Amino acid sequence: GNAKKSSVKYPQSVMVWGAMSAAGVCPLCFIKGRVNAASYQEILEHVMLPSAEKLYRDEDFIFQHDLAPAHSAKTTGKWFTDHGITVLNWPANSPDLNPIENLWDIVKRKLRDARPNTLDELKAAIEASWASITPQQCHRLIASMPRRIEAVISAKGFPTKY
Repeated sequence: GNAKKSSVKYPQSVMVWGAMSAAGVCPLCFIKGRVNAASYQEILEHVMLPSAEKLYRDEDFIFQHDLAPAHSAKTTGKWFTDHGITVLNWPANSPDLNPIENLWDIVKRKLRDARPNTLDELKAAIEASWASITPQQCHRLIASMPRRIEAVISAKGFPTKY
């Protein structure tokens, strides 16, 4: 056989869950394996809820996520209902209406500069870039939502600059 040497620069990959609010980012959660409804609810329970309680104390908040199967599962809907959390109904395939996508872009840009070689370096670089995101950046992204919605309406649902 003719063996070719692999030239993949980043053979390592990792699944990460993160959340943001106008007040800043929540701690990241690195996920082993695939996300199903049960593992997603564990993240909500042990990462999202404590962060939300710190950020909002007893104030109500609205949670937004995309329509990934683990997010839209009946048991996940019940989890939110049981915890008294309102979930924003969100159109599918609308990254321009999801401000956290801008944060993931920031993380990816910083990863290109960091050039991690191992899984531990990759995780450390992701955590460092996530930690560098300021509450001001988050607030600006949330404050841009009315403009984003207007842009999507003007573009009749086609992609926007966001």
